[in-house]
Amino acid sequence: MTAWTLGVRARSAAVAGAVCAVLLAVLAGCGSEDPDKGTNGVGKLSPGKIEDRARKAAEAADSVRLSGSVVSKGRTYRLDMRLSGDGGLGEVAAKGGSRFELLRVGEDLYLKAGTDFWSRQGEGGEQPSETDLAAARKLEDKYVKVPSGDPAYDQLSGFTDKDVLLDGLLSLQGERETGDRGEVEGVRTIEVRAAGGAGGVLSVALIGKPYPLRLERGGDAGVVQLTEWDKEFTLRAPGKDQVVDYGKRISAAE
Repeated sequence: MTAWTLGVRARSAAVAGAVCAVLLAVLAGCGSEDPDKGTNGVGKLSPGKIEDRARKAAEAADSVRLSGSVVSKGRTYRLDMRLSGDGGLGEVAAKGGSRFELLRVGEDLYLKAGTDFWSRQGEGGEQPSETDLAAARKLEDKYVKVPSGDPAYDQLSGFTDKDVLLDGLLSLQGERETGDRGEVEGVRTIEVRAAGGAGGVLSVALIGKPYPLRLERGGDAGVVQLTEWDKEFTLRAPGKDQVVDYGKRISAAE
């Protein structure tokens, strides 16, 4: 074997070694890419701090849209509410077919529902009479103003109060741990899991402000999504011709 041949082989081996080194460096770089690159950084925090950042972001937001299912006191409600500091509007549907719309502007709360809802508001839950049905038909497509002194006011206004509703929903029970990364409505998220998920799972945005975007409530108490954070919407009281005002109370006497 000539010296020239040995030289060629040595140079070839050196080139091959350099190529391998470059490939290994590229592969190592891919494997160690920072998963929090381009995010708001909360993914690097402890689960307790992630939850705290999410709560603070929710409290500071001017508005939010909340939709999904909530189980409360054994009853399941489907919610689709838009909430702000000045009130809220949207729809609540209870399991069993009862459905109504709520609108609150400042302290004024309005309830809108169909004939079936109003005809079943009598005492004792009895089947509605013809008189009940006739009265209920008059309320079709009307907003009934809920008097502030009526027991129904406190019960219903909670669905339209951003702070009250979020404070009640955004609660986890048990030891926290960081869960999976994923997406909600196209936004990258990270989970905070409580009691291994049995105490609730909160998905927090990794892009932009760390808003809570999805909550699986503990104990199979419902799943809600929180979207349209800080998106403006109009709250306007209905016209007088659309409102029925009974003055003192609308709920049945206890």
